[in-house]
Amino acid sequence: ILDGGLKSECLWNIMRLTLDEALAVGSQLEIAAINGTDIIPLSPTLAAQCGYSMDSDPWGNTKVFVSLLGCYVDNQADETFNLGLRIQMYGDGLSKKVQHDVTETCSYSRWASREILCDRNYMEVSHHGWPESSRDLAVAPNSIWKMTFHTPDSKVMVLKDAHRAGYGAMTTPTRLVLRSPYNMPETYAEEVAGVPMEVFSVSTYYKQVRRLAIIVSAAACPTGGLVFTDEVITWYVPRRIPPLISSAFKILETHMGINGQRLDKTMMAIRRYKLSITESHVVIELPVGSPDGYYKSHAPDYSYHITYTVEPMLELLWRAEDTRADTRYKVLFPITTPLMPRPPHQKVFNVLLGTFLHDVSLLNITFTTGVLTVTECNARGFDFQEHRFANSSKTFSLQVPFSDEVVLKHNPNPLTTVYFLPLVFGLLILPEQIPFPHPAELEASLEDVVLPTTTGFCDQDNFYISVKYGSQGDNFQIMMLHAGSWRELDTELYSLTDNNTHVSIVVPYTAPDTVFETVQSDSIRARVDLLLLETPNMWQLNDLSLACYFPLTMTECYPNGTVTALAVKVESVRNLNPKYLTLSDQSCKPVFSNDRFAFFSFSLNSCGTTRTFFDNVMAYENEIAMHHSMGKHQSRKGLINPDYRHTVSCYYLVNDTETMAFRTRPRNSDPKADPGVGQLVVQMRLAQEVSYDLFYQTEDYPVVKYLQQPLYFEVELMWSTDPRIALVLENCWATLHEDRTTLPSWDLIVKRCENLDDRYIVFHPVVADARIHIPAHVKRFSVKMFTFTTDETVLKEQIFVHCDADLCDTTKPDGICSGQCASPLRDAKPLKPTGSRRGRRAADISQHQISSGPILLSDSSNFV
Repeated sequence: ILDGGLKSECLWNIMRLTLDEALAVGSQLEIAAINGTDIIPLSPTLAAQCGYSMDSDPWGNTKVFVSLLGCYVDNQADETFNLGLRIQMYGDGLSKKVQHDVTETCSYSRWASREILCDRNYMEVSHHGWPESSRDLAVAPNSIWKMTFHTPDSKVMVLKDAHRAGYGAMTTPTRLVLRSPYNMPETYAEEVAGVPMEVFSVSTYYKQVRRLAIIVSAAACPTGGLVFTDEVITWYVPRRIPPLISSAFKILETHMGINGQRLDKTMMAIRRYKLSITESHVVIELPVGSPDGYYKSHAPDYSYHITYTVEPMLELLWRAEDTRADTRYKVLFPITTPLMPRPPHQKVFNVLLGTFLHDVSLLNITFTTGVLTVTECNARGFDFQEHRFANSSKTFSLQVPFSDEVVLKHNPNPLTTVYFLPLVFGLLILPEQIPFPHPAELEASLEDVVLPTTTGFCDQDNFYISVKYGSQGDNFQIMMLHAGSWRELDTELYSLTDNNTHVSIVVPYTAPDTVFETVQSDSIRARVDLLLLETPNMWQLNDLSLACYFPLTMTECYPNGTVTALAVKVESVRNLNPKYLTLSDQSCKPVFSNDRFAFFSFSLNSCGTTRTFFDNVMAYENEIAMHHSMGKHQSRKGLINPDYRHTVSCYYLVNDTETMAFRTRPRNSDPKADPGVGQLVVQMRLAQEVSYDLFYQTEDYPVVKYLQQPLYFEVELMWSTDPRIALVLENCWATLHEDRTTLPSWDLIVKRCENLDDRYIVFHPVVADARIHIPAHVKRFSVKMFTFTTDETVLKEQIFVHCDADLCDTTKPDGICSGQCASPLRDAKPLKPTGSRRGRRAADISQHQISSGPILLSDSSNFV
């Protein structure tokens, strides 16, 4: 909808309202939700609690985002959503308050099992369906009883207290929706793959008829993961987020967008956006200055700086391999660069030569590279001009940019460039043609050198270092600190890539050029030090000291009384040689050692291990140490002082008794379980090609297909892991309208068999793969487009395809479960318009009706 500077758009699971600066500039803006006849002003607190967000640039361009599952949205069966907003403006230039009411209807039915939305001011997670019967919840929409927040400690609130605290919790016809603002007392920060995340984790208890159900929910949203250079913003999002993923999973879809709107690959290429997936991250690269963002000037301490702001969107769809449940993960992430200095330098030499009488002419100018005439100077861009005055005198002016090769340059220090221009003006006195020269030397000094910069992050195994070239290019050596002294980076030892603007280095945390700072029971803190050294002046241009914790188990205690322990040489004991470490019994030496580690394996009744008892616990202790009796071949010079000592401890319960009491009584009847009520879901999708890897989405319809081009259909039983159920296509047909009962219609599959009188209908085999675990739950078939004719003429209209799918019990092989086409029939009609009506199945068979379309038929000659 577009009206007077207001534009509303439905963007999958959100609605976006845009206000043009011409409408809002110079005004104060208030947003309210329209809920029937009620108008609810949206304060910042209520907006975050209810799924609303707003952002304005300095010129008044404003965007309002609304979650389709937000408060005050008229939700029709989780498929149609009616939203209303009231925009009120008042302030400078407005004699009275200006008011606009905006309404929008959005349709969205392709909900994933779980959807997570990270907006600028809130985190939202919603779940589809319920562990038991959703019908119980439908009659009790306010049935949420209490919520347990995991911070990670537990904190319990009833629903009313959670609302008062600022959290959102509600149920829709088919979903549970939870929402939390950022930086709440019950949320917590966690670093995942080097990226800071904020986590919202809660168990929701809700009442159903005769039962109490629990759903455990979590949302984790990135709050960092950015790397900035002058040219590119790089945004890292963890590929695997432990608070959300507990098992193996497969990423099904990746999308990148701007301001909540998805971008296709063509637009991404035009904008020079990049979306990639590594082993540990999903990475988005955005060039600084893209037209989707904006620049803003700043003057801190009266010096000129600029920033650049842009709002990318990342959307992922993944499927857990154990539950087959899908998760849609969407992040709206406004980014503003740090202040970037932009000192206004005029990098040009300005020369004014004169004053001369009218009989002097400038013939040429001699530079370090040669002699140029006046015409050649102007052609080169030097801007030579002659200025005449009323008294017939004249002057000559010349501009020479610092960037031209005639200007000599050198750097007296790392930040300064000295520009030097020697030249000789060739003058001529007329009419005698007497030449005379005038030499000149110009010099300017500017602090305009941009130094190379270094950034880095870590995952569980490596340091990742990026070096961005400065204005002097690759005029530096990369040095790494090794054993207390700097040495040049060994390019054969580390993975290194260079794209002429950046150098990327991957350093394992166990590499020889790293140091270990401290050790803990389950991790080690390692550091890498890097230095950029300018050659030949040996100036230190920049450095980086990057330290991270890496998972490492130091001690393991086994039930059979065996212990393994690892001793590490840390930075504070540089002279330590790990091979000379021993246990309390100095005869117990490492089973393996090198210059950084010593590994011990021993039993608890050996090597001088001590045992103590306290509070029903038996504690074993030993000590890894450097003892002074080192042997005749080791010098005492450089002894560790104090001695290196590492305590190894194991704790075992001495006696642990659990007491259980029970009593029996006769029962009147045998126990039996109440019958459960569930619902099986079948869907039909149109694949893009015979591989059945990619499918058309809702927004792709109507799909255009050409003559001789097949339609690949897949029918699937969703969310079921029962191998005893099989899916069989009873009948499939096509119509010109969405109503499956309209005429004419074309038979495709009749009585579980393809129409054998038409060779263009083919069943495709289904085998198990990463997506399909039970092939019996899936059926595939294809139809070529010129199958559809009327009066011997190929149809050129839109069609809809419908199927009746039966679900049967494979433990009863007789009948429908004998196969898709166990008894082929040849009495089906050719694919001509028919008036047939298809009957229902018997009561003991579960039948589902599914449809796909519209599909536009075309005979375009562009198809090959």
